[in-house]
Amino acid sequence: MSDSTPVGCGCEIQQPQAVLAVAPDAYIAVDATGRIVAWNPAAQTTFGHDHAHACGRDLADLIIPDRYRAAHRAGLARLGAGEPARVLGQRLHLQALHADGHEFPIELTLTATEGSTGPVFHAFGHDVTTTWRISRFAEVEATVSRGLAEAASSHTAATRVVDALGVTMSWPVTELWLADDDRDVLLCSARHAAPGRRLGRFALDELEPGVGLAGRVYQQGRPLWIPDLAADTASLRSRAAARIGLHVAVGVPINTGARSIGALCVYGDRIEDPEDSLTTLLVGVAAQVGQYLERRRAEELTIELARTKDEFLALVTHELRNPLAVITSTASLLEEELDGLLDADQRQYVHTILRGAGRLSVLVDDLLDLARLESGHLAIDPAPSDLVAIVEHAVAAIAAQSAEKALTVTIDTPARLDLYADSSRLQQVADNLLSNAVKYTPAGGAITITAAADPDEAWITWTFTDTGIGIPPADRPHLFRRFYRASTALDRRIPGTGLGLVITRAIIERHGGTIGLANHNGPGTTFHIRVPTKPDVASNP
Repeated sequence: MSDSTPVGCGCEIQQPQAVLAVAPDAYIAVDATGRIVAWNPAAQTTFGHDHAHACGRDLADLIIPDRYRAAHRAGLARLGAGEPARVLGQRLHLQALHADGHEFPIELTLTATEGSTGPVFHAFGHDVTTTWRISRFAEVEATVSRGLAEAASSHTAATRVVDALGVTMSWPVTELWLADDDRDVLLCSARHAAPGRRLGRFALDELEPGVGLAGRVYQQGRPLWIPDLAADTASLRSRAAARIGLHVAVGVPINTGARSIGALCVYGDRIEDPEDSLTTLLVGVAAQVGQYLERRRAEELTIELARTKDEFLALVTHELRNPLAVITSTASLLEEELDGLLDADQRQYVHTILRGAGRLSVLVDDLLDLARLESGHLAIDPAPSDLVAIVEHAVAAIAAQSAEKALTVTIDTPARLDLYADSSRLQQVADNLLSNAVKYTPAGGAITITAAADPDEAWITWTFTDTGIGIPPADRPHLFRRFYRASTALDRRIPGTGLGLVITRAIIERHGGTIGLANHNGPGTTFHIRVPTKPDVASNP
């Protein structure tokens, strides 16, 4: 036996040293006090301590988890005293402690011999983590199936999946990521962390596709195993994981049909090689999640369609019936009393009729634009245009209503902003956003419109800001959904169809631009728009 593969620590061990040095199982011998007197190379591989460090040490302090040490020492004392022991010669399943601090299951057999100074106890064992995991697969799959079947929401389902993997499989951290509706960001739908595990900066809630384990798995659409997170120097998140004691990770994509919609990731606290069985389990769980989400989405779509139908019927009932009633009743009065009416009264009646007809005309135009939008036929006819002229025209058109409410309307733009766009459609955008600002801003408020070109003049940034009733955070994600009305508008019974912003976004996006709600301090709302000045910019933002 070479010096590089020592086994015995004292002459009292008389086993064939060469055989133990190459044995695949860990071999440990201890005396009656628990002091290690033999330690073969397989023991070093299994527990992480080399021969020089292990020999002479108390076994309990070295490889027994703290909560089991008292019981271990009591049992060893009984064996040393010659009491009958059922553990000798039996196959035992225990928890062991690795040099890096993680616990793992081992299977061992314990025997005893009499040495020159008293009894010597011999243990032959091996790491059974893989076997243990495989034995838990059925339990995990059953737990996941039950959790998905009982989940009342996608969030609850995601939480149950990560808990099943984290608790049942003893992974320190498990995460489930799903792409948002626009597929440009991944959101952490659920995360499980073992008790006492501090995640710090590792616990991100958003990732871009291609970034981090989840982002790479989602983008590539295939499983990925990182056997050593500290060596994954290209990933900031891998380095953050290594700093909190996570060493290995595996992720698998979540698919619905042929499309990747997210990733399921687990993180471990020890470096290990890939296991086909574990990847297979995770792929199976991810498939269950994908099927659940696909079924859930179909159910939600059915509910959404039914609700949209109800909202549309309510819209037709309210938004069409009211102006029609005004037109009908006013026209009847005008017909009955025409001979006795003064010119001023006639003009007032005619104005009322025209206002009701105007409301109907706007609604019909919105419904037609919505139909064109859904059929893909919303026409955009670009030509050289001036955005400043469009803004000024919108402000002039709304002047009477803004003056009636004593609103201050401010325009902050250069003298001209040239772009290649459909001026009539951008006029529709300006009219819609400005009309909303006037409608939802109380008397005496202020409206500010800004527009400016970027330094390279490739894009124009355009904003509409008001001091109105604002939009609650809970309503913001739904604001561009057809027929949706913010709760603040509904509470104040402010009329509207919930179609204007849907059409506005469609027009901006057909120009290659973007529109959204900007962060806004104080009361009111700010819409932030970016449009390209030239058609070819839209494809290279």
